[in-house]
Amino acid sequence: MEININCDLGEKSKYHSNKYDPNLLEIVNSANVACGYHAGDNQSMTEVVQISKRNGVSIGAHPSFNDPENFGRKRMDLSSNEIKKLIFDQYEILQKIAQIHGETVTHIKPHGALNNMACEDIDLAITLANAINEINKDLIYLVPTGSKMEQAAKKLNMKIACEIFADRNYEDDGNLVSRKKPHALITDPEQAKKHVLSMVKNQSLNCHSGKQIPCEIDSVCIHGDNESSLATAKSIKDNLLENGLILKPLNCLEKFIKC
Repeated sequence: MEININCDLGEKSKYHSNKYDPNLLEIVNSANVACGYHAGDNQSMTEVVQISKRNGVSIGAHPSFNDPENFGRKRMDLSSNEIKKLIFDQYEILQKIAQIHGETVTHIKPHGALNNMACEDIDLAITLANAINEINKDLIYLVPTGSKMEQAAKKLNMKIACEIFADRNYEDDGNLVSRKKPHALITDPEQAKKHVLSMVKNQSLNCHSGKQIPCEIDSVCIHGDNESSLATAKSIKDNLLENGLILKPLNCLEKFIKC
């Protein structure tokens, strides 16, 4: 059985450090790169692209609302055209940097409030799916499993990779527990690795209440903005390998293409 580990990287800002990026890029299979709108800049994007290339890590754009002041976590009410422009512009920023280094952007994963809103709002989810489909039908769309984003992408017959979060708890409706709640995060690497293996093996979400929701799982997301992320990422990777899982970059999963 194949699985992918992805991580949000290049998120240099007043809120987050990117000092662990080189270490994480030795563990994960795919990088979601901040494109400057919520975090990051040309230097951080270039560094992630270069290290990803050396390590065989696939590169994805991580577009957000243009809101560095709130790290892209503030909800905004924009028109469909404005949303599309956000996606087009941020993809193009990263794609130009990737091409300079002989690489290409192979997937897109929205960030923060934009992602959270699209998980709940089918109209926004359709707008995002249409925008990505217009850029390139070969782009892989990395979406939270069971979300409106997955539903919208399937209507367009897009290349979809469904993800779970290694370090987050789930509500009974399949949405992430709000960061405002004390049990939102899973910070213990041992707990995280058991949480992930159970979900991947059973192809179901483990809700905080104990409920399980059947779903498709192609990828595991690890957040990379704190020191425990390294221990969590290594623990999860080692545990998956020990249990017979095959780890691959998103664009090398058999459901998309055989590398």
